[in-house]
Amino acid sequence: MTIHIEDPRSGCPINLTIQALGDRWSLIVIRDIMFGNRRHFRELLGASEEGIASNILADRLKKLVAAGFLAITDDPSHKQKHFYSLTEPAIQLVPLMAQLGAWGRRHLPVTPDLAIRAQLLEEGGPAMWADFMDELRTVHLGTPPTGRPSVAMQLQAAYEAIKGA
Repeated sequence: MTIHIEDPRSGCPINLTIQALGDRWSLIVIRDIMFGNRRHFRELLGASEEGIASNILADRLKKLVAAGFLAITDDPSHKQKHFYSLTEPAIQLVPLMAQLGAWGRRHLPVTPDLAIRAQLLEEGGPAMWADFMDELRTVHLGTPPTGRPSVAMQLQAAYEAIKGA
């Protein structure tokens, strides 16, 4: 699957990646779906640590679906609710997100509770990233489970342990 970019400014892969993701809110929305398993609009809006505005969230979700980072399906339990799922290109952002988190831990004033997942992903390296991507494929794309321990549960348990301390 190829991500759709309107009016690419150049063929440089770094430029195209930045242009595809658009702005910081796009990565934050992907982060919240990827690491927080927030799949509905209200979950994404209400649990946002950064306080995204509803109009910005609606716009980013629309753009991420149009670009091919997210898929949207109707929620069978409620006519006006939708599920947002990561697509394969979004799942393949896990290494990039891990590297962004690692860089941020080294160079920015992070808080321990919000940095623990980045620390575990950095320490776990490519093997953990691959396991996490497989787990995301099961959750978002419906691939069969691998039977390996849940990375998402490990990351959440570490976050809760620090948050509760």
